[in-house]
Amino acid sequence: MTASERRTGATLDGDDHDDAVPGPWAQDRVPASDAADRPAVVSHTRDGMALAGAGGAERLFAARVAGIPGSPIDRSIALLARQPHPTVPFAFGAPAPEAIPSALLAEAASLALGDADAGALSYGPTEGEPSLRAALRADLLSQGLDIADDELLITAGGTQGLDLVCKLFVGPGDAVIAEDPTYSNGIAIITSYEGDVLRCPTDDAGLRVDAIARLVARTGRVPKLIYTIPNFQNPGGSTLALERRRSLLKLAERYDCLILEDDPYGRLFFDRAPPPSLYALDRLAKNGSGRVTGVHTFSKILAPGLRVGWVIAPPPVIAKMIDAKQGLDTCTNVPAQRMVARFLESGAMPGHLDMLRTTYRARRDAMETALKQSFADMTGVRWTSPGGGFFIWLSLPAGIDADRLLPLALAEGVAFIPGSAFRGPEGPRNALRLSFAYPDADAIVEGVRRLRRAIDRIPRG
Repeated sequence: MTASERRTGATLDGDDHDDAVPGPWAQDRVPASDAADRPAVVSHTRDGMALAGAGGAERLFAARVAGIPGSPIDRSIALLARQPHPTVPFAFGAPAPEAIPSALLAEAASLALGDADAGALSYGPTEGEPSLRAALRADLLSQGLDIADDELLITAGGTQGLDLVCKLFVGPGDAVIAEDPTYSNGIAIITSYEGDVLRCPTDDAGLRVDAIARLVARTGRVPKLIYTIPNFQNPGGSTLALERRRSLLKLAERYDCLILEDDPYGRLFFDRAPPPSLYALDRLAKNGSGRVTGVHTFSKILAPGLRVGWVIAPPPVIAKMIDAKQGLDTCTNVPAQRMVARFLESGAMPGHLDMLRTTYRARRDAMETALKQSFADMTGVRWTSPGGGFFIWLSLPAGIDADRLLPLALAEGVAFIPGSAFRGPEGPRNALRLSFAYPDADAIVEGVRRLRRAIDRIPRG
């Protein structure tokens, strides 16, 4: 196994996967040795100074560039923009445009930019604007989580939080256990720091914590970090059961490793709130270990364009994250921070969340109903029924390759993310992620019909 393949991720049940060749959406890696084998192409200026021409500059990439695959999820935005006809965007893992409180945010922006000291247009403290930190701590306290000031860092979205965690804790060859399937951008960040991903299976109750010990025994690798999306997981929609959360904390203690808790969707529950966070459970435990870092974002519950998120972690971790962030961007966008602070201070968040839950519950129900109607006569089709969040994970009959299905679906006017984007190249290829958050109910029904038509166009035999 090459270093590139190792980073992509060993799985517990890898021998049971299909043998299909990885497609363009798979989380492939390009071995660093490939770059070294490329021929040098050098051009010269009229002064005789050598410049890298085609095939030149990339020869000087650092070895870690082999672990930077880009994001198939983010590439889907450009892919949809290129479609010549209207397309139902099941690929978009973003809030519906009508679910963004544009008028309230515009008012908040006016107030934030109208501050007499003009501080909204200057640099701000790296740890975050005082007004946002205070408003966010009050909001977290209303949820039962009393966060000290030195446990909190404001970030440029959740992605920067993930990056900061990996920057601090993941080094070349460090083993990181992640769910299978899981968020591809999270894996890309881990591999960009040359971590090796070990993939652990999931089921309807989230990460199979009981399988971690077997994975460690089979690979001979003890994890440095366990990466989990415990609430309404992306892409599977599952929620980690309470007992599994407690077991995971014990396992982290056993292996002397850290837990990265990525929670963009926890407040978007439809029927009942998820169990307490891993961070909260660790703090409540007698002699809590301080092994959990929580990464959160306003992108899913407010507006992704604001690029505002936060990290909660033990004070020594936050202090070092502040040092690291100062080398990245100095501070998170100050006007956006003040907008979010104004929104929280206005008391609008509880009602806004109620609206989101009602909207997304109805859209999930519309998608499940449409799937039942369109696939009633097809055996081997199954899907998850999430209790919140944005996503349904649809598994098709064995032999249907979601990567090869995508061009047919686009021709029919519907887009999705193939399951290979969320798994290693050796993973099964007959699943795909559908987002019910962005399109409305009518578009969802039509999109599922188009998806079925695309499947019916797959050549048989």
